[in-house]
Amino acid sequence: MSLEAHRAKRRSEAAPEPGAQRRTAVSGIAISHPDKPLYPEAGLSKLDLARYYAAVGKWMVPHLRDRPLSLFRCPDGWGAQCFFQRHADRSVHASIARVQVPEGRGTATYLAADSATAVVALLQWGVLELHPWGARRPRLDRPDRLIFDFDPDSDVPWQLLVESVHLCRKLLEELGLTGFLKTTGGKGLHIVVPIRPTLDWNAARGFTRAVAESLARTFPERFMATAAKSKRSGKIFIDYLRNAQGATAVAPYSLRARANAPVATPIEWEELSAEVRFDHFNARNVPRRLAAIKRDPWAALSGTRQTVTRAMQRHVGGAGS
Repeated sequence: MSLEAHRAKRRSEAAPEPGAQRRTAVSGIAISHPDKPLYPEAGLSKLDLARYYAAVGKWMVPHLRDRPLSLFRCPDGWGAQCFFQRHADRSVHASIARVQVPEGRGTATYLAADSATAVVALLQWGVLELHPWGARRPRLDRPDRLIFDFDPDSDVPWQLLVESVHLCRKLLEELGLTGFLKTTGGKGLHIVVPIRPTLDWNAARGFTRAVAESLARTFPERFMATAAKSKRSGKIFIDYLRNAQGATAVAPYSLRARANAPVATPIEWEELSAEVRFDHFNARNVPRRLAAIKRDPWAALSGTRQTVTRAMQRHVGGAGS
């Protein structure tokens, strides 16, 4: 065999089979169908989104580690068929941790993301949104974060939402609690309150419900603490139901399965001076934002040591009064 024929043979052996998948590695994870459009209106492919999660991983993982996840999978993009998945699947990458969760009379195996590699592996598996529990192992029976989800009626103006969120912040501060702010990638905002894991889920839900109802009693023209959409016209529903065992809230820096790849983004309170809802923060600009900011808006969250006391519960009329 001539030298040229030998080279041609090697080239043909190295060439992929017709129709074979092209794969590109991100954070050690092989991304199949990297050119698949997951947000076609934004020109974002599966590879783009894998690179997004790799870029924000160090910011995101501290809010995911050791927490069971509810995962919103959209294998063919946000506009195609999507579904939630909670239980583990044998097909997921080994980098994705398993967590045993009480369920019914036994336990079930959930998934957790303890590394940026695991987050990218979830994206490869078709996951766009990650929704962690408010508790982490080994104390899954004791939440360490409370969530106040401000869900405004569609005709509530931005400035009214801002004023309302500040009213909740003021009440929390009167109780001695510090809250941290996050956009949701939708029309609402979240206040996240880190706490020592001293409450069980029933007490946590009772306390957050009492806070929501206190605001609704004091400002009935502005707030409501019930989910009835028929009564929500022009008002803001303070959703405290995310503080129940098994309930979740979208993770900081998670994509949302909505047009233009919006991202749930931690922000400073001062940033409410501009409207930051929907796709204001998105998969294209959040990595640039994180590279440019001088201080993590949630830098103090992990070091905030605060406890919901019986006195706080009595103050708002919650459990323990």
